[in-house]
Amino acid sequence: MKGTHRILLWGVLGIALIFYALPVYVMVINGLKDATSVSLATMWTLPGKLSSGGFAEAWAMLSPNMRNSLVMVIPAALLSSLVGALNGYVFSKWRFRGSEVLFALLLFGFFIPYQAILLPLVRFLQWINLYGTIPGLVLTHVVYGISVTTLIFRNFYINVPNSIVEAATVDGAGVMQTFRKVMLPLSLPAFAVTLIFQFTNIWNDFLFGITVVPNPQSQPITIALNNLSGSFSVDWNVVMAGAVVAALPTALIYLGLGRLFVRGLVSGAVKA
Repeated sequence: MKGTHRILLWGVLGIALIFYALPVYVMVINGLKDATSVSLATMWTLPGKLSSGGFAEAWAMLSPNMRNSLVMVIPAALLSSLVGALNGYVFSKWRFRGSEVLFALLLFGFFIPYQAILLPLVRFLQWINLYGTIPGLVLTHVVYGISVTTLIFRNFYINVPNSIVEAATVDGAGVMQTFRKVMLPLSLPAFAVTLIFQFTNIWNDFLFGITVVPNPQSQPITIALNNLSGSFSVDWNVVMAGAVVAALPTALIYLGLGRLFVRGLVSGAVKA
């Protein structure tokens, strides 16, 4: 029975793999075709000849915006994770009067829809002279990501024995020194979870990108990908290739941090 269960499990996983890989297959093979060879009737067929298809044109059009997205998402994901780690450490190991209320209020920000804050967000960024800039977009994503990163790190640090913090305190370490030398080295799985979560959310964001940065030259790749669809005609091979190019960074992040991500899930980084 164990062997039968194993075969059934692998069979189900194989079917799921094929199901989820089909969209990627369609995008890749149609991105490799010429514009005249892409149609609903031939969407499943392989290219008739080997060529770059729409990938060269898609890369030429998207590469500046790809750089904008990388300049935005890397510091935004790192800063929001670091702030969340510090907040999670304080809320889990250095509780004070009103800390639970403050933590609940902080989490409330996670449930505020983007559309509700667009007007005050734009006015605030104009006031501090960051509207229309990549740093303004970084600040927006850092602030909006603090709620979820704080939750993840708080739940992770709760599983760390209090005796470790107490031992550091006895040795003369302060709050920040304990955080830097004791808690941070233990936090790699939680950082993997927050970095993947934040990187994916920030990279795929459209609303903040088009609202905070109206200049097309400074916009992230999601807006440029949307602009590949022309007003009168669409080169579907370029659009398909552009979708693959835009999805590559997040795929590489998952591949690179996947093992740490699973460790973070198992060790309680996303426990409610």
